[in-house]
Amino acid sequence: MDIVIRPASSGEYDALGDITAQAYLQDGLLDFGESDAYLDELRAIAKRVAAADVLVAVDDDHLLGGVTFVPSGGPMADIARPGEAEIRMLAVAREARGKGAGEALVRACVDRARATAGCTAVVLSTQRTMHAAHRIYERLGFTRAPERDWNPLPELDDITLLTYELTL
Repeated sequence: MDIVIRPASSGEYDALGDITAQAYLQDGLLDFGESDAYLDELRAIAKRVAAADVLVAVDDDHLLGGVTFVPSGGPMADIARPGEAEIRMLAVAREARGKGAGEALVRACVDRARATAGCTAVVLSTQRTMHAAHRIYERLGFTRAPERDWNPLPELDDITLLTYELTL
């Protein structure tokens, strides 16, 4: 498989939104399933492109997945501190998993962070059950930062996102 990572084109927004939403739904990552309000955010590629860098992984023009890279100080950052970039909404289509697309997307984000003036680290949030993603992060040198774990919905006490960080 010859995976190319590049910015998402406008003609791919709907397909990438579907891949991202389906990845989260099929993996049971949304507490409220099809009625989860976060589905709208996962599908809103144009909104993300306006505020961050959305990258896609393609193989012979076949869309495999995507990720949102939030440069240091970007408005889509959830947990990034000054001087940190953030990786968000990494998703790979089920049929493309295990072929390197997820790792290629994360590597591209790390490369972008290294090329960003003043950026000293990359951070990301992940759910406890995202074991395949955890393996990618750890293989690429990310380490757990449990002191930065957080709950995006404080009114629900059973949701804790794990934080990983990579010092550049």
